[in-house]
Amino acid sequence: MARLFLFGASGHAKVVIDAIEHIGQHRIAGLFDDAPERRGAALLGYTVLGGREELLARRNMADGAIVSIGANDVRTRVAAWLVERGIALVSVVHPGTHIAREVMIGAGSVVMAGCVINSGAQVGCNVIINTSATVDHDCLIGDGAHIAPGCRLCGGVSVGSGALVGVGTSVIPGIRIGAGAVIGAGSTVLHDVPDGAHVAGSPCRPISA
Repeated sequence: MARLFLFGASGHAKVVIDAIEHIGQHRIAGLFDDAPERRGAALLGYTVLGGREELLARRNMADGAIVSIGANDVRTRVAAWLVERGIALVSVVHPGTHIAREVMIGAGSVVMAGCVINSGAQVGCNVIINTSATVDHDCLIGDGAHIAPGCRLCGGVSVGSGALVGVGTSVIPGIRIGAGAVIGAGSTVLHDVPDGAHVAGSPCRPISA
């Protein structure tokens, strides 16, 4: 049974812990977080042991790690820090998902309960495919992106690195969502979204960041 470190002890970590426990093939060897106020606190029965220094001091206790932080930029930075120190990132796929043939999921990514990822889709590293989201055939999800709960991506959609597709958003086929873009909750995306843009609505339109 593989031993995993989790870095991040906020609400998102609860969902990651639940997925790991349901898989039954990994054991959580330690929970870490840089926030001093979280040290010693318990999260679903796991005690926060400290921050990055404590993780490095215990690195031989685990076979890999996953960053259980919801914010895309922070998750990406912590993941890079772990990799730079030779700590392997592990992907976690909740058993209550449907993963079709010829799907690729990168290291450090998490796929939550109720998700569907269809044939030919490629999910990058350190991505969150959140609860009950669907990613249809031949979609490309860039590193560090977050597909929020209940999203519906039709076939051939491209989501850039670090983008956030908000809760319940629907995206029609073939759309490109740029790197770092933010799509507001409940949006309908009918046109390409530029890098770094903030859009919302049905159909979605630019909004101020």
